[in-house]
Amino acid sequence: MRIRIEAVDLPGLTCPSGDPSDAAYRNVHVAVPRRDRPAELLDPQPGDAASATWTLECTAVTPSAGRADVKGPYIQGRPGNRFIYLSWGAVDEEGSFTMFRRAKLMLDAVPDHELDVAVSGGLLVGRLGLTDACGEPLCARVVPPHITWTAEPRA
Repeated sequence: MRIRIEAVDLPGLTCPSGDPSDAAYRNVHVAVPRRDRPAELLDPQPGDAASATWTLECTAVTPSAGRADVKGPYIQGRPGNRFIYLSWGAVDEEGSFTMFRRAKLMLDAVPDHELDVAVSGGLLVGRLGLTDACGEPLCARVVPPHITWTAEPRA
């Protein structure tokens, strides 16, 4: 099974730090961190990109009764509370990514029907905008209607 995250409306390359004494974060990027290895990032994208897409390889285990449990190197959390992080960071001149914020895409919010079809068909797609109501990088817990989950045929 695969999960594809399709993001639009990225917030730009700068972000206020939230501390009046600090400068804004610069050269902002967003990426998917690996579980238990947060410095290992999947395909960092600049904050001013027109769109960003990440495809995650996963496995789904369906118990005899109940909801499928999705696992993989980029899937975080415990059974029944799985999620994918999108980490926001400032990238310095040497290319080092320093995370300052993250969004948590909640997999338990995927509609049961969409998850079932994706498990049998192979692709679950999450579509979302990455700029919050204040014009800053989206953060915190992300559930519908801020993300739309659909099962699609695997290409």
